[in-house]
Amino acid sequence: MKRRQFLESAGAGALLTGGVLSGCGKQSSEGASQATASQQKFNWKMVTTWQKNFPGLGTAANLLAQLVGEMSGGRLNIKVYGANELVPPLEIFDAVTGGTAEMGHTSAYYWKGKIPEAQFFSTVPFGMTALEMNAWLYYGGGMELWRKMYAPHGLIPVAAGNSGVQMGGWFNREINTVEDLQGLKMRIPGLGGEVLRRAGGTPVGMPGTEIFTSLESGVIDATEWVGPWNDMAKALYKVAKYYYYPGWHEPGTTMECMINQAAFETLPADLQSIVMTACKAVNLDMLSEFTARNNQALQTLVHEHNVQLREFPKPVLDKLRAISIEVVEELARENEQAALVYQSYRQFQQQVLAWHDISERAYLNVRGG
Repeated sequence: MKRRQFLESAGAGALLTGGVLSGCGKQSSEGASQATASQQKFNWKMVTTWQKNFPGLGTAANLLAQLVGEMSGGRLNIKVYGANELVPPLEIFDAVTGGTAEMGHTSAYYWKGKIPEAQFFSTVPFGMTALEMNAWLYYGGGMELWRKMYAPHGLIPVAAGNSGVQMGGWFNREINTVEDLQGLKMRIPGLGGEVLRRAGGTPVGMPGTEIFTSLESGVIDATEWVGPWNDMAKALYKVAKYYYYPGWHEPGTTMECMINQAAFETLPADLQSIVMTACKAVNLDMLSEFTARNNQALQTLVHEHNVQLREFPKPVLDKLRAISIEVVEELARENEQAALVYQSYRQFQQQVLAWHDISERAYLNVRGG
């Protein structure tokens, strides 16, 4: 009624009419602008540390690109490049920072020479499991810290996969005592490599593409990779005899999708959300697939390929754990950023440990077969 009374005034009616028309013009202009933005298409490149289509790791990158393409209705298309197809596997960081590719799929411990504290966002020896890592990243402040560390490099990091607890690795000799680690040349990345060095071994850095030939030729005496499913795909059982567990060095390794920040900011808000949602979906999917496939692959390795499964002796694990504490605490003392991340990581681990002692651990202890 009030609006009708207002329109009874000719002057007011004319004023309102002009305003409505003006408003319609503005809304029409905004609508056209939004429609144009929604029709715009983007073509991105994703470089990876993994071989193209490699089970679990390479296929996770493919799935990420597929999901983004499907959810965006083809507005954001991502072409995936495996290791060495566009850039070498350990040059992903520079490629995405420099804009050679808009995205990269890899793991943060490969960049310890550029950002030492990045290793916390990949995996820590005797540290958090996949479930705990995801909890820290999503709800414990980990993701905010991760993005803060990468921001000066023009990158946005996102969790995009997790292997779960890995295997301890493939060895061409038995490990019965700590002394057996002396002089051992082993492919092992990240903080685990430094722990091995202090235990008397020689850590060797190399991409996964070089592992088989290096172990076969004797360049290395041992290697870790991921777990039974991935290790069988690399046929590591052909060049090593002993398969050790547990993976003390990688208890829950997070894979990262690094995104060029400038490229990300050119995307409309809905496409930005699609990218982030697809990363979270892939993060869950990878862990689920590894959990589903590892045991079957392990049975094949043991019963068909005669792999000798071995558990690291307790004295060896105790020594490695003690060294791990030294290595991680030393890293935290090196600079303010590392200390900040370590404080958050360690505090969350202690909190979740108290809960898991009466939940996950307690249940597994009583579950039985």
